[in-house]
Amino acid sequence: MKKTLILGASTNPNRYSNIATLRLAKNGHEVFPVGLRDGKIGGHTILINTPIIEDIDTVTLYVGQKNQPEYYDYILNDIKPKRIIFNPGTENDELVALAQKQGIETEISCTLVLLSIGDY
Repeated sequence: MKKTLILGASTNPNRYSNIATLRLAKNGHEVFPVGLRDGKIGGHTILINTPIIEDIDTVTLYVGQKNQPEYYDYILNDIKPKRIIFNPGTENDELVALAQKQGIETEISCTLVLLSIGDY
């Protein structure tokens, strides 16, 4: 299973980051929700700021393009994932180019759809 960092995690059960965290965990993935405010999603604590987590396979983004630049260094140099999923509304050509330059796979997709079709 894939060790996944959910960037833009929210305690609001109606937010896709919240739903994705629960579905990823339910599908056996180790999840690390990271957000602006602490709290819990199910039994998972939302980590705040930019915690360093080793061996992340996938970063799934729930942060809009205009707020992503402050996370570039964190994602590309601190986390160094194998893959970044740009969920709907998070598409960003600049971050895609920077990631691909570092050999990080990028995917413009929806984490929830990938899970539902068994292609995560």
